[in-house]
Amino acid sequence: MRNGRPLVDALRDPETVLQLDSAGWTELFSIARAESLIGSLAHRLADVAVPDAVKPVLKDAIQATDLARLQALWEADCARRALVPLHCKVLLMKGTAYVAADLDAGIGRSIGDLDIMVARDQLPAVEDVLLDAGWEWVKPDPYDDEYYRAHMHELPPLIHRERDRMIDVHHTTLPLTAKPTPNADAMLNAAAQLDSGLYVMAPADMLLHSVAHLFADGDLAGGLRNLWDIDRLVRQFSEADEDFWTELGSRAKLHQLAPHLARALRLAVRLYNTPVYKYRAGRTKFADYLYIRRLLARDGWGRQTRPFTRQSFYIRSHWLRMPPLMLARHLWTKWRKG
Repeated sequence: MRNGRPLVDALRDPETVLQLDSAGWTELFSIARAESLIGSLAHRLADVAVPDAVKPVLKDAIQATDLARLQALWEADCARRALVPLHCKVLLMKGTAYVAADLDAGIGRSIGDLDIMVARDQLPAVEDVLLDAGWEWVKPDPYDDEYYRAHMHELPPLIHRERDRMIDVHHTTLPLTAKPTPNADAMLNAAAQLDSGLYVMAPADMLLHSVAHLFADGDLAGGLRNLWDIDRLVRQFSEADEDFWTELGSRAKLHQLAPHLARALRLAVRLYNTPVYKYRAGRTKFADYLYIRRLLARDGWGRQTRPFTRQSFYIRSHWLRMPPLMLARHLWTKWRKG
């Protein structure tokens, strides 16, 4: 198998798996696990007449993601209880937000660290409370600590000494040195409160955070999962609110993410047939094919392929995060320390 296209096809149209032989199923599962989409795939195939040999694999994947869902919600509640004395607004982000808000994007989604967002002026108090509650630093190196605090969109990562679960405390959604500057105050002000007392971003902001994470910050590692999140969010939010596309366009301009949103929608249409019918994503550009090439860089064993393409996007991710002189100084420092 030359790339990850069979996984994309199966997510977009589950009936395509009926054409697979045993080797095809093995390759599909290998790619899905590598892209952290095995749970999403299992739920998509719930109503498909798959071979008997495949059913236990899908059942195990669903059970594993159901457990991950419970663990994520428990960890979020642990953070909530620790931060109650501060009376601050705590936003859940990414996968935990999807499952806490019972969104389609959370169905079968793999969830790693707990990501939360608080107001920047609350960071010192939040940091002190979490340290007192059992979290500790993952990166004790002084240079890394200073780099996070001066330039990044989050505190250095923390891990709980007993539960071995990590938490990332954000104060905005992109590094401070990145070119787009999302309006964190606007995100906090528009957030919706859940029954738990925690908050999640408003629909347009939630989608734009996923867009920013995929296209304005990283190297597209795990990109098929992030683009699947975007597909699920677009479908649910646009069906629920006829004004969603108008609000999305307005918020994209506010957060300086309009070009990134357009690219995300174009790629979602091409890979997942996302119904983008009320928002102009623009015509396909040549660079879009390079992004697709990067997103599909897997073989039938789930191994990464196309090393030059991946390296190019890795370099791009650093270029996006900081200006040239700062990047050179940062890489030189890391090289000397490495």
